[in-house]
Amino acid sequence: MGHLAGGKSGLTPLIDRLNHYPIGLVDSERLREILSLLFDETEAFVGACFPLHEATLEELAGLTEMAPEQLLPVLERMADKGLVMDMPFAGTTYYLLVPGLIGFMEFTFMRRRSDLPLGDLARLMTEYLEENGKAGQAGEFFGSRSQLTRALVYEEQIPVSSQVTSYEDARQIILDADYCAITLCYCRHKKEHLGLACRKGAPVEGICMVLGEGARFLVRRGFAQERDKASMLETLTHARALGLTHVTDNVREQPSFLCNCCRCCCELMAGVQLGFSDGIAKTPFLAEIDAQRCDYCGACLKACNVKCIGLAPTARRSPSDARFAAVDPAVCLGCGACVSVCEREAISLRERPQRPKPPKTRGQLFARILWEKGRIWPFVLDRARRWLP
Repeated sequence: MGHLAGGKSGLTPLIDRLNHYPIGLVDSERLREILSLLFDETEAFVGACFPLHEATLEELAGLTEMAPEQLLPVLERMADKGLVMDMPFAGTTYYLLVPGLIGFMEFTFMRRRSDLPLGDLARLMTEYLEENGKAGQAGEFFGSRSQLTRALVYEEQIPVSSQVTSYEDARQIILDADYCAITLCYCRHKKEHLGLACRKGAPVEGICMVLGEGARFLVRRGFAQERDKASMLETLTHARALGLTHVTDNVREQPSFLCNCCRCCCELMAGVQLGFSDGIAKTPFLAEIDAQRCDYCGACLKACNVKCIGLAPTARRSPSDARFAAVDPAVCLGCGACVSVCEREAISLRERPQRPKPPKTRGQLFARILWEKGRIWPFVLDRARRWLP
């Protein structure tokens, strides 16, 4: 069957199904344009039939009322496109519908490809994420009290009296992962199709990291390339040399990705810049500037990936006042990317008064977000059905 350009009303069941995830998709004409380019009619129907948990071919055949031999090539095609995750285990393959965000919208730009109109998708996705402000998709993604993602600190920049836990340490997250891979930066690749390049000079290729079972799927389907841990740590060091901010899942156990984000391309950083100051969970640290040392050279302003450094309010009163920079503590992620750029050593990290503690697992995180959005019951009922006879 063809793509849905002429019948976007057929996407309604798929959108309803995707909206059972913690991060749903706010319905709009642009969203339907995006989905019509990614899903053909059969794929949209199959996607709408998925339960919230993983399912076998036979279970999905029952839900879709399609013969297994008819359904299997559809699932394989969807997995190749990054719309469905396939997970082989003990001789059986389980399938899971991928969420929109973080999910198939990112996967779409995680490899070079000619099977999709990437220029059109880049434009549509950018417009979709920006439309209607806090009432639109940005609000759906960044507006929860519990954040989907969190920043990580450059541990070499923390005070000598401080320590980080293993889940706060980017290097340790890599070392603890049972499988590692590298992939394109979705955000910079999308910007590339809009004719824009990273102003920090960060690469598109081989800079963002995926971990664990999700990484195995992405490697299997050609979205990522397996790497050993030594190579991953080298990439992390390179990212720090470029002044990029590390972002991962907001969980303590088994994070699935580690992105290296810049101020000009990355949509997570853009969300904070657009006013979602708590849209990314912060590190246990906060940057501060010594006014006596600072000469307001501007290096830290350019280094900050959420643009939370500016002229100190006290230095704005009159032209004769000394000019020095200051950090907005409500916005600062505490990543430490700004510290090393200051030649006068005027910037340091200090511990926040309260240390944030992320949920233990993704299941706990998702349940929190769904509860906060008033959408917990479909999640609970679906899980209950999975275990009840």
